[in-house]
Amino acid sequence: MKNLMEITCPCCEAKLKVDIVTEAVITYEEKKKPAPIEDFAKAVQNLKGEAAKREAAFQKSFAATKNQGEVLNKKFDELLKQAKADPHKGPPKKPFEFD
Repeated sequence: MKNLMEITCPCCEAKLKVDIVTEAVITYEEKKKPAPIEDFAKAVQNLKGEAAKREAAFQKSFAATKNQGEVLNKKFDELLKQAKADPHKGPPKKPFEFD
């Protein structure tokens, strides 16, 4: 049949055969999906590895949060020193104060 065109869907990678004359889908074939779990023991090992990754990410986030207060205090102290060094500078003007 020369009037059939085979098209692959860009989203789901299914194969469609479309009749050129009637512009109708003649056949539809879904892409074969691999089995979700091939080896149960391997899947369990992957889950244990994921737990370790989650714990490491949590510890990293916890350490960053723990130091955040100290970092903010240092920033505040530095800006306070700058403000005391030049008291005439004052806070920046707001947009409505320029009028």
